[in-house]
Amino acid sequence: MAERLRVLTMNVLAPEYADWPRRRRVIADELRALRPDVVALQEVTPGGPAELLGEGWHITGHPHRGPDGVGAALALRRPPRAVHRRDLFVTDRARAQPWCGVAAAEVPGPGEMGPLLVVHHKPSWPYDHERERELQAVSCARFVEEILAGRDADAAPPHVLLLGDFDAAPDAASIRFLTGRQSLDGRSVCYRDAWPAARPGEPGHTFSPRNGLVRAGDMAGDPGRRIDYVMVRCGPHGPSLDVAACDRVLVDPVAGVQASDHYGVVADLVLPAREPGRWA
Repeated sequence: MAERLRVLTMNVLAPEYADWPRRRRVIADELRALRPDVVALQEVTPGGPAELLGEGWHITGHPHRGPDGVGAALALRRPPRAVHRRDLFVTDRARAQPWCGVAAAEVPGPGEMGPLLVVHHKPSWPYDHERERELQAVSCARFVEEILAGRDADAAPPHVLLLGDFDAAPDAASIRFLTGRQSLDGRSVCYRDAWPAARPGEPGHTFSPRNGLVRAGDMAGDPGRRIDYVMVRCGPHGPSLDVAACDRVLVDPVAGVQASDHYGVVADLVLPAREPGRWA
């Protein structure tokens, strides 16, 4: 059986909302049962990732947190070889949201998969901040390329994973840029979006009015969007890892408890049967 890497992202909704002690137990039970290798969490306090995931994780926080201590974090089962952080204060409006940032970790992959560069991206959230999200997507992509350019030229190139709550639907300019469907600021990149790779044609909303916490929250009129992502960087001939599976998690209430106003996304990634760029 091919070696699999399980990657998960989830916005857990800040602890000040909706009976956190009960939600925390539901989220912790599900995350531990799924046994991911990489986890990106949003709206967590400094101790939140360890509280949810348990012992043995290597946790990297984002560059800044809000005044209430809430921010984002990247958790890895394997110890990182290097960690990189950058804020995404691309405008004054973005600077007013201190959690905007990116955290990246270089870490060995399982088995023969080789090295990974795992990148947790958290841009601006307001509906009318797509301009900021465009600039932040470009800044994140440039950040990744700078990290890759700084590596030993003789070292094996890492598989690059990009994940998080991007606060934009697939047709937004920031997501179109990241998935190679348009350029921004004279630059283009391409990341394979795990959800349509595994489930073509399915909407896969992760922020949905079907969710009672969305209906109870401050965006109750949201029609439903897919805004949480797992992506794999593409080279000239495609992504370096295949998407074996992709699912939403914690969609339905557990014993009457809705875990968060977001659904989580989990993807299983494997080495392709044949390296991209090589004929059979």
